[in-house]
Amino acid sequence: MSDARLPTGLYVDAHLATLTRDAVPFYFIQKGNHSSGLLLVKINGLKGQVRLITQQRDFMEDKLVWAPALEEEMVEEQAADQYIEKAVMRDPDLWVLEIEDENFTNPFEE
Repeated sequence: MSDARLPTGLYVDAHLATLTRDAVPFYFIQKGNHSSGLLLVKINGLKGQVRLITQQRDFMEDKLVWAPALEEEMVEEQAADQYIEKAVMRDPDLWVLEIEDENFTNPFEE
């Protein structure tokens, strides 16, 4: 991680302040490494379907982008939970955050 990149913990905290202000419920499934680690976000519409998105590095532009973690944009919650469990086992530095939002909005998109 270069010095120019914001530590993951600060990046997450800044966005959580906005969620708190807007009264959007959230909780951590796992807190990863404060300095680094990618973010996996489960956006729960509270009707069985979730949107599971993950950060990926666009090496051409050297920036983080958001992409569906699974093939489908919307998945059953059980499939998302299984993916999260495996992802955490593979990467202990991974941050996993669940957000409750009926509109499935990614609060980390700019």
